[in-house]
Amino acid sequence: MKDLPLGLTYDDVLLIPQRSSIDHRSEVSTRTKLTRNLEIETPFVSANMDTVTEADMAIALAKDGGIGIIHRFMSIDEEVEQVRKVKRDVGFVLGNPYTVSPDTILKDIFKLARETKVDGFVVVDEKGRVVGILSKRDFIFETHLNKKASFLMTPFKRLITGKAGTSFAQAKKIFHQYKVEKLPLLDKDRKLIGLITARSVRNFEKYPNSTKDSHGRYRVGAAVGAVNDFVERAEALISAGVDVLIIDVAHGHNEVALKAVSILRKKFKNIDLIGGNVATKEGVRDLIERGVDAVKVGIGPGGLCTTRVVTGIGVPQFTAVLECAAFAQKKKVPVIADGGTNYPGDIVKALAVGGSSCMLAGWFAGTDESPGGVIMRQGLKYKVHRGSASFLATADRKIELENHTEHQLNTIVPEGVEALVPYKGKVSDVIYQLLGALRSGMSYCNAKTIPQFWRNARFTKITEAGFRESKAHNIEQL
Repeated sequence: MKDLPLGLTYDDVLLIPQRSSIDHRSEVSTRTKLTRNLEIETPFVSANMDTVTEADMAIALAKDGGIGIIHRFMSIDEEVEQVRKVKRDVGFVLGNPYTVSPDTILKDIFKLARETKVDGFVVVDEKGRVVGILSKRDFIFETHLNKKASFLMTPFKRLITGKAGTSFAQAKKIFHQYKVEKLPLLDKDRKLIGLITARSVRNFEKYPNSTKDSHGRYRVGAAVGAVNDFVERAEALISAGVDVLIIDVAHGHNEVALKAVSILRKKFKNIDLIGGNVATKEGVRDLIERGVDAVKVGIGPGGLCTTRVVTGIGVPQFTAVLECAAFAQKKKVPVIADGGTNYPGDIVKALAVGGSSCMLAGWFAGTDESPGGVIMRQGLKYKVHRGSASFLATADRKIELENHTEHQLNTIVPEGVEALVPYKGKVSDVIYQLLGALRSGMSYCNAKTIPQFWRNARFTKITEAGFRESKAHNIEQL
């Protein structure tokens, strides 16, 4: 006990400025590895929490070069639908476009359009052959709800179609020449194998730094647990096109969690797995040995997390990322720094000390894209934000998913809290500010890339007075 190590938080350190040849922060690249196999332009990952990330947040993060992780606190079908929504939002080629039959009546078409938020459908017969296209303009003003798709659609003889392998440039040329909005891709038997839309072509060009897969679709991650339906859930998510899975447990260096990683790695060899959370190099080592492609680091640093004061467990986040990243980098496995970032500069420190990316929760909670509605309180706007192990979050899951009765809820030992966070508007505005802070911090250290940042970064420990000096002081802020 006499040699207890000193654990440091982000507040305990500052980066030392260095001679820099970087003229402007725009010269800095924030491209990084999310996992061994996946790269992102923006090193921000939205947390898999039920008040942070569902499809809307994941789409927004992907547009700006990051990635969102869909939370698991819903049914398998619901989580799968969230993933599908992201994968369908944009893509050069839609692999499984929505279809209707010639006999589908308008009432059902309107219902499907509302549910899927899609304004057009390919019409296929019982053998899967394309017989027409039904666009919004074909039915939006129609009042006879029993009219069939076959009477509303543009028939096959008037369709412009493409073949498998149609390139982006070819599709763009076809849209320009024929003034159509949808290009069905057909095989030799006239069966539908994909769909390219004018919207997908426009979006493909509009967000050049967005996080896309080989089909031009936004990348998205999703969380699974370590018990019960985790294998079934993982299989369904992979079938839906998810790009990466997180094994979401509070203590990733637990035998149950390690076993779950081994099971998933053995069964699904081609999906990227993120393990965690851990806070020691031993935890990183054991997860890597079981086949994860990235490790999430952080036990108790989150703003809503009370694990440390409830259980007495944790490692201050700067020290945890420092030690975990030092080991992981030797194995060429990226580390995701999860939590503890109270200021934009903390994100800079987390990446400088060895993190490849940062998982963010509170920064993105309260935005338009976070789940939940806006609440008015004393004339100000807020949204609810809660820890995944808070009382209400745990109670909701036990009542809805585990069939607990209300009188059994006194068995819950929460390790998180619920809070109201100020409404922040679009998440893209938050990302813009955080990216600007990161690029500036990297330029102070003469680092044009994140790996160079790791090599160049030098830190100094500071006192409480040093931290106080770092903030605005001796003024009345406007």
